[in-house]
Amino acid sequence: MISPMRAHLIQNLVHWEDKPANFRAVEALVRAADPAPGDLVLLPELFDTGFSFNLALTADSDGVSLAFVLDLARRHRVLVQGARTVLGPDGKGRNCATIASPAGDLLAEYHKIHPFSFGRENEFFSGGPGVLTYAWDAQPQQAQRTVVCPAVCYDLRFPELFRRGAQQGAEVFALGANWPEARAEHRLTLAKARAIENQAYVLVVNVAGRDPHLVYSGGSAAFGPKGESLGQLGPEPGTLTVAIDPQAVRDWRAQFPALRDIRVL
Repeated sequence: MISPMRAHLIQNLVHWEDKPANFRAVEALVRAADPAPGDLVLLPELFDTGFSFNLALTADSDGVSLAFVLDLARRHRVLVQGARTVLGPDGKGRNCATIASPAGDLLAEYHKIHPFSFGRENEFFSGGPGVLTYAWDAQPQQAQRTVVCPAVCYDLRFPELFRRGAQQGAEVFALGANWPEARAEHRLTLAKARAIENQAYVLVVNVAGRDPHLVYSGGSAAFGPKGESLGQLGPEPGTLTVAIDPQAVRDWRAQFPALRDIRVL
């Protein structure tokens, strides 16, 4: 019997600019979720510090956040995706979604393409070079494999990124966010639309709590390839665990081949 592929959306309480506290919060939620080897663990945007522009303090220059992600993946034997701040050669930050393999190796790094100019992120962070995907091999011995396209928060408002990901073979879109309560309904509507448009799973994990500037209402959510809701969290810290069936994506794309009719990109 083939074991299901599972994704765990880790909605942690944001501890402003406090890496040790955020590491402890994430570790506790992952441990409680009890992931199986090969599962995907998805962390919010800048899970280690909150959405801070204090780059001198928050940038992962000493590699402590990278080490945490790699160690978390290795100890639990899971795939981990979580965004941290890294400094670029221009002195500005990169909002970097780091992906670690179950062996604790660095698998890929995606730099957020769209800095949030409404919130002045573009003054402190530079956008990344492009869309990428990575392989999720949940149970290699059972040939369970799918392709994931990572994204970060504000990226959700740009369907072109998701379309490019789909054209690169993505069947799952995994997005970490610091999405404020004031626009929570937009996040859910856009996530559902991205799932329907691309006939793919869309996983969006948000933070809970507040920082010095904004309130975050959690609401981490997952949608299936027909736009069906697979679950949603409330405002408190917690974990949303969902089953992922790549064959459901393939079957729906074959039955209703909308992606074949793309004419404009």
